[in-house]
Amino acid sequence: MWTFGRKIAAGFAISFVLLAGIGGVSYSSISALMRTSYRVAHTHEVLEHTSTLLSYLKDEETGQRGYVITGDEAYLEPYQGGLAGTAKTLKDLRELTADEPNQQKRLDEVEALVVAKHDELKRTIELRRKGDVAQTIKLVTGGEGKKYMDEIRGLLGQMERDERDLLRQRGEEAESAASASRATILWGTVVCLLFVTATAFLITRSLSGQIGAAVRHMQSSSAELQSAATQQASGARESSTAMNEITTTISELLATSRQIAESAQRVAHVAEETSSAARAGDKTAQKTHESVNGIRRQVDLIVTHMLDLGKKSQQIGGILEIINELAEQTNILAINATIEAAGAGDAGKRFAVVAEEIRKLADRVGGSTKEIRTLIEEIRAAVNTTVMATEGGTKVVDFGAKQFVEVTAALNQISGLLETTTQAAREIELSTKQQATAVEQVNLAVSNVAKAAQETEASTTQTLQTATQLSGLSRELTRLIQPTASA
Repeated sequence: MWTFGRKIAAGFAISFVLLAGIGGVSYSSISALMRTSYRVAHTHEVLEHTSTLLSYLKDEETGQRGYVITGDEAYLEPYQGGLAGTAKTLKDLRELTADEPNQQKRLDEVEALVVAKHDELKRTIELRRKGDVAQTIKLVTGGEGKKYMDEIRGLLGQMERDERDLLRQRGEEAESAASASRATILWGTVVCLLFVTATAFLITRSLSGQIGAAVRHMQSSSAELQSAATQQASGARESSTAMNEITTTISELLATSRQIAESAQRVAHVAEETSSAARAGDKTAQKTHESVNGIRRQVDLIVTHMLDLGKKSQQIGGILEIINELAEQTNILAINATIEAAGAGDAGKRFAVVAEEIRKLADRVGGSTKEIRTLIEEIRAAVNTTVMATEGGTKVVDFGAKQFVEVTAALNQISGLLETTTQAAREIELSTKQQATAVEQVNLAVSNVAKAAQETEASTTQTLQTATQLSGLSRELTRLIQPTASA
């Protein structure tokens, strides 16, 4: 079975094909009509040029006769104009009749006669200019010019008759093309209108039947849905009212339980804070005791290091004595080397330079050892002073450690008492929290039920509105597709 879209698409497709066919035929007919009209205009142009050619020849004769009679050059103006016009007109006729062999042959004969006519006119004008009037009159009255003109008129008349025959034939072709175009447009339009009307009627009838069946089914369903929604909304409103009352009662019970739980929680919180403070004080005392012990250990370690430093400084002093002795011996050796180098002459100059550098190095080493010995003496004095100070600090630290031990014992006793108080407060808080939790669970369950009842009521109200709108929409659709039945 075809859907609505396929039916409408098929109707439009066939209508499009018909209109395209009508347009194509009409375009072809109009093109043929335009070509025929062009040919008719072309024929009229050929006829106009033949008349113009004959008119120019007559102007030439007129100018020639006026000049022969009067001898006045002014009468030759039509003659001069006719010569130029005749040449141009013959050229135009040659181009216009290029596709007509018979007319081209006649034009050849006309051109030959026109040349002969021009020669005859020229001869008479030349004779008149020479003053030989008698010979001129004799030439004019001899009939040669008239003969040429008669033959030209005959040939142009034949050309005109042929062109008029073509004009009549092309007029008939134009009328035939116009008639065909009118018939195609008229009958094509009639056929297209009939087809569109029939298609619209069939599609409308089919759609009305199918939509009508769907609307009737929708009306029945909407009525049933509206009835069920009304009953459901009434029950939901009653359930919602009852659940609201239960929720109010449980909310009051929950408020009371929360107040008791909050009071117990505050008691437990105070006890826990006190216990935490005692534990923190105990931990602080212990950490302080540990810090004092650490300070004591550090002081002992400092004393040990200072003693070691004194020993090391004594060892460094011994090493410096050895270095100082080596420096003195090196200095003596350098002096002896210098003396020996001086005795060796030129061969010992380089050795003397090296000995001098070694002596200078020995002097610098001796000076440095003296400075280091002075620093070591100062370090020894500072170490002795530090050892005496650290021994006094050790005694003070031992006294403080004993006092912190006594403080730690007192804090441990206080912490034990607070632990007992905190445990009792926690038991009270736990009991009240369990009671409040139970009430909250009941309240949550009742709230969920009440919320579900409210949602059911809202849903049924919305369903009822939707059913009412659906019923109204089905009636409106019924009026649209069956106006007479609804009326």
